[in-house]
Amino acid sequence: MMEFVLFLGLCFVLGGLAVASNPSPYYGVVGLVVAAVAGCGWLVSLGVSFVSLVLVMVYLGGMLVVFVYSVSLAADPYPEAWADWGVVGYGFGMVLVIVVGLAVGGVSGLSVSVGTVNNGGLLSVRSDFSGVAALYSDGVGLLLIGGWGLLLTLFVVLE
Repeated sequence: MMEFVLFLGLCFVLGGLAVASNPSPYYGVVGLVVAAVAGCGWLVSLGVSFVSLVLVMVYLGGMLVVFVYSVSLAADPYPEAWADWGVVGYGFGMVLVIVVGLAVGGVSGLSVSVGTVNNGGLLSVRSDFSGVAALYSDGVGLLLIGGWGLLLTLFVVLE
């Protein structure tokens, strides 16, 4: 099971790298789908299957809409593939940043033990079902920052 979770983590990182390093929407959407499926598979391995199912439906639906919209706007007759030198250079630069960040931050922080989803003791509520309440109570600052970021993105796109 540990090897499978590590494989999903590697697929998640490689999918994000594929999205960030490729300017073509044709190939970038493949990285988005790989990263979304790997991330949701990682959530299933932690035991939060309902959240994973909702994220797959929302992310893949949203990604397909964004992909169709960006492909209709791009209309690139010769899109840049992953083997082009510019894309390889971007990917190498991002891998270099990740390696330097891991070296500076220390790799020992990656082996954090996570408890199971089922709470023990007197608490009989699963963490899977209390995720939305925790998001709105503990993550209100991040939700506000995300909302302002989306508003700024809307103004930038409309400009």
